[in-house]
Formats: sequence, C-alpha cells, structure tokens
Amino acid sequence: MNYFKNLLDLLKTEREEDRNAYLVLTEKSSVAERRANGLTWYPIAIRGTEPAKGDYIVVEVERTTHHDVNHQLRFGVSAVLFSNHDPKEHRIEGTVTYQSGNKLKLNLRTEELPDWADDGKLGIDVLFDDNSYDEMQNALKLAITLSEKKDEGRLISILTGQAKPTFNTEAPTYINNRLNSAQQSAVNKILNANELAIVHGPPGTGKTTTLVQAIKALIQQDHKQILVVAPSNTAVDLLSEKLTDEGLNVLRVGNPARVSERLMSLTLDSRMAEHSAMKEIKQLKKRAAEFKNMAHKYKRNFGKAEREQRKALFDEAHKIMKDVGNTEQYIIDDLIAKAQVITATLVGANHYTVRALRYHTVVIDEAGQALEPACWIPILKAKKVILAGDHCQLPPTIKSNEAARAGLSTTLLEKCVALHPEAVTLLEEQYRMHTQIMGYSSQVFYDNKLVAHGSVADHLLFAADVPLAFVDTAGCGFDEKADGTSTSNPEEAGLLFKHLEQLTASLLPHYTPDTFPTIAIISPYKQQVYVLKELLQHSPSLQPFLGKITVNTIDSFQGQERDLVYISMVRSNADGIIGFLSDIRRMNVAMTRARKKLVIIGDSATLTRLPFYANFIEYAEKHNAYQSAWEFMDV
Repeated sequence: MNYFKNLLDLLKTEREEDRNAYLVLTEKSSVAERRANGLTWYPIAIRGTEPAKGDYIVVEVERTTHHDVNHQLRFGVSAVLFSNHDPKEHRIEGTVTYQSGNKLKLNLRTEELPDWADDGKLGIDVLFDDNSYDEMQNALKLAITLSEKKDEGRLISILTGQAKPTFNTEAPTYINNRLNSAQQSAVNKILNANELAIVHGPPGTGKTTTLVQAIKALIQQDHKQILVVAPSNTAVDLLSEKLTDEGLNVLRVGNPARVSERLMSLTLDSRMAEHSAMKEIKQLKKRAAEFKNMAHKYKRNFGKAEREQRKALFDEAHKIMKDVGNTEQYIIDDLIAKAQVITATLVGANHYTVRALRYHTVVIDEAGQALEPACWIPILKAKKVILAGDHCQLPPTIKSNEAARAGLSTTLLEKCVALHPEAVTLLEEQYRMHTQIMGYSSQVFYDNKLVAHGSVADHLLFAADVPLAFVDTAGCGFDEKADGTSTSNPEEAGLLFKHLEQLTASLLPHYTPDTFPTIAIISPYKQQVYVLKELLQHSPSLQPFLGKITVNTIDSFQGQERDLVYISMVRSNADGIIGFLSDIRRMNVAMTRARKKLVIIGDSATLTRLPFYANFIEYAEKHNAYQSAWEFMDV
C-alpha cells in the first residue's frame, strides 16, 4: 500500500538524519563533551550484578559525580558499558532496564563481566536508538500486510481515508455531572464510536479529565482491557496517576519519568516484587549466581577436566535461569490479566512483556505531538482507536527538514481531523485564561469557539490590572544578535526585566511571599533563555521571588500554565526575517500558558511581516493593550 511505503521512505530519511546528528555528537567528542550533551554517565561504579533472561546479566551501576547533568539514559534505550582505559575495545552493549536518580540497571549481552570491569574508570554511553526506529518500521510493514485483510484492515482503511467511521446511535446517553456539556459529548462520541473518535482539546479545556472519565466509562461498558499510550513518559505518568485515582487497576509498562512512589508502585517491576512467587525466584537466582561464581574460578590456565567442570556449572546455572524465566512469565501473565488499563509510551506498547497482547480499544493521548509511524505500533493491536490532542499546538520534533517538508511533520491526528470531522469533538470551555488572553488564539486556531469558564473569564493579578500587553520595541535600536545556531536580543531582555520589576512593585501590596503569582519568562530562542536567566540572577528586587519564576523555551512549557507570562520575541532586523517565529503553532502554545496576564515584547516592524503578528498587534490595540517600549526606557 503506497500510503505506508511513503511513510517508510520518510522514516528512513529521518533515521539517517538522526543517526548522522548522533555521530556528529559522539564520534570526535571527549567523554566530558558527551557527558555535557547528556549522552554519557562517567565515572560510574558497579554496585551489583545478577543473572538475567537467556545468557545475559544485569549490572546495577551508580554515577558517582556530575549528578546534576541532564541525560538521555532512560528505560529501554540501548547503551554501552565501557572502560575509559580503552573505550574502543573494552565495551559491552546492552539495554537500560531501570533508571532512577543516579542509579540504573543495564541488561548486558554477556554471560559474565570481563576482567577490565574491575579496572575502574568505567562509564555508560547512550547508543543510537535503533530500537524505536525498528519498532516503527516493523509496524508500517505489518500495516501493509494487514491492510489487505478484510477484518484487520477495516480500522486501517478508516485512518488512511478510504472508509468512513461508524457510530452506534442507539446507545444510552452518558451523563456525568463532573463534566461540562462539551466534555460529556466527547465521552458519548467515544462510547458510541465503533472504530474512531477524536477529542480535540485546546489549552485549558480539561482534555485529561475527559479522557480519564471516558476510559472509566469504556471499562464499565464492556469490561475489556484498554491500552492507553502517549509519545512522552510524562504524559503517560499523568494519565496513569489520574486513572489510578479513579480506582482502576493500572499497570504501567516501562520506567516512569517522574519517579514518585505512587507511580513506581504501578510498574510491572514493582508489582512483580510484591508477588507471592517472588520468594522462589530470589532463591533460584541466588543459586544460579553461586553456580556461575564457582564457574568463574576456572577462568585461567585450566585443562580438559576443569573446562568440563566449568561447562557443567554454567549448564546448571542456565537450567535454573530457565526455571526463573518460566516463573517470571507466570507472574507477568498473572499481573497483566488482572490489569484493567495498560499504560505505556507508543514504542513501549511493544515491550516484550505485552508485545503479544491485543485490545478492543487503544487511547492515544498527546496525538498532536506523536510521529505517525510510532502511532501505528499500538493502533495495529486494536479494533478501535481514540485520538486525543491538539494539532494547533506543538508538532512532533523532527530532525530531518526534508522528511518534515515531505509530510512526516503532519500527524495522524491532523489527517484524521481533516478526513473525519464527524468523529471529532472540540472541547470548547477552557478553565485557564482570562477572556482577552484566550481571544486571539480562539480567533485564529479554534474558529472563535472557545469560551472562558466563569471562574476564569475576568480574573486578574489585581483589581486595576490589565490582562494583556504588547510592548513594542520598534525604533529602539534593539537589534538581534546571531549566536551560533540561535539568536538573542540582550536589550530586549533588559527591557523585559524593567517591565517585570515595575509590575512586581505594583503586585506587592496585594500578595504575601507565599501567595505571590507564578511567573513564566519564555522565549523561542535558547540563546535568549541563557541571557534572561543571567539577568534574573542579577535583578536584586526579584530575588525574593525566584521560587515563583521559571525561565525556559516555549517547547518546555507545553502542558503547563502560570499566572503571569512574559514572551521575549527576540527577532529585530532590517530585513524582516523572523525565522521559526513563523511556526504559529509554537506561538499558540506560548500565548496560552498565561492565566491572568500575558506580556509580549517584540519589534512590530519585524514581526508584522507575518499577518499572524500584524493581526495580533491589531487585536492588542483594540483591547488597549498596546504599549511602546519608550514608556519604560528612562525608568
């Protein structure tokens, strides 16, 4: 089927671009540089080993310094244990099976640790993530095969636009007083759909709440197990917790990003540890380890008799580990059978523990941020799919511009909303923003359909304040500065802090330090974020409120909200070049983080080359929200 062949080609292009970027980061870089890029833990210490499935061992390691460095060593990634004495020769590959804080477990493709593992100077490198690409590629190939079959191909033909979804119109109406009318309509659509329902959730409209109630209702309706997935661990964690709060038996496959005790207790590892059959497994593993230790004593200078003795000891250990494997499988099957909801990332839906499972319904949350090939991994396990998200917010991250332009940046959610409007419910009532903050976004992205709930429609930082401001730096000579691959505007950043310091002074009479509003300072450009963070540290009047202020890029704020949001637009040049500010979906995310006040600072002369910004400035003027930077220059 050409649809999937085209996706396979795009995925191949993306994989090559991603691999090349990885090679650039790793091939000629030192261990210190790789560590700074989040690709390495070094130095590490081995804290223990235990036998694993097959002839592998699991090694538990801990990083002993550089605890604050962010890293990409997550559950499921391929990684390599290496010795810095000879990193090219002394290395063993494996998979991260657990990661929490400064500890992780690595399932190594070896029967015993080599001698060099005792030499110290050990580290772990992230390997290129072939596994995710393999899973996506295999799913697309399977989709080609299944699309030719009548029953299995039905859902595929709907999602690819060759057939229309159907609905059961006879079903009783779902009523839930905890939900508003649009949210109830969404749940009804989900319950009545035979193959496809879509929940379009703009910012602040309670998409997660709606999904959770829908999943609960689906389980009450047909008592079948449901698979709930999302592209990010954070989104999976949030749903796992909320579904547990509703009293459902949730099994979290994979390793949570937020390592709270609540979430850990939902994981397969944690449930297995509590299982009554675990005692037996521990004893068996101990015996297998003893046999292996005895075998290791025959490591050097031994003859035929010793070799046979060593082989016999290893054979015995393997036999015991086979029993361990069988008992573990029994526990896994038992736990999975009892779960009402299985939660995982898109790729995690094919984890070996749940790979063979099939479901009646699969729910994909944050589908607006999901790569389409990854969505097919869970979809091919289902008869019915629920897509939830907002294609008017941030799209998935794609490394290859060529693949993005050729269609990989268009998500399955976006395609299905266009193909099947009858399957879509728009959540119209939002519980976050003042009406004026919401208004422009509603006008551009949501056909003016958004309504602010009474509890937020008029809320302000204080009675005499205004909810919206555009501070225009045109004519101030605040020119942007190119900085490697990013851009900054130090003078604009300075103006932002002047504005914030004045606003803070006017807030003080209305708040205690505890009740002080939460503040986000956002910029699309990483370099500007560095400049803003630096200035914040050198702003004496803001020091008491540092705990309330967050400075970061737009992308890192998706899904979050603050009372007061500042956006530093950065671009200011004579040629009117605005770079990736032209991605208006990113701006939609930025503008809709604010609850009570939104302040945007930028150069109208540069920004108005794009109608989106020209119209926004017009909107600001209409609401008396336009200010010139000159008003703040001499303060």
